[in-house]
Amino acid sequence: MKKIKTTLFILAIGMLGSCTKAIIDPDEETPDTNSDTVTYAKDVEQIMFNNCVTCHGGAAPSAGADLTNYANVKSYTQDGQLLQRINNEAAPMPPSGLMNSTNRQIIQSWADGGYKQ
Repeated sequence: MKKIKTTLFILAIGMLGSCTKAIIDPDEETPDTNSDTVTYAKDVEQIMFNNCVTCHGGAAPSAGADLTNYANVKSYTQDGQLLQRINNEAAPMPPSGLMNSTNRQIIQSWADGGYKQ
């Protein structure tokens, strides 16, 4: 019985000694927004789905802006409408408030990188 207690004690000390306090650098959590690596399919499509297509999709998209596919999102981004609206604090898109800066930067990087599909 004493050997079991000793073994458990040693295991507990070893486990406690391996515990550390995690320090998470917020920059490490930011996705790679290098314009050479950002693509519509990998990065932008999900942002559109999560933030835009509820209103800007379906049979009658809000303001006639269908943001459900690559060609349309590219067109609205190239003419400046999309970038202007997602960065407009006075009249934000989505209407509930500006989407987070990481998502806005990904879309900007996608545009800067040539709208890779």
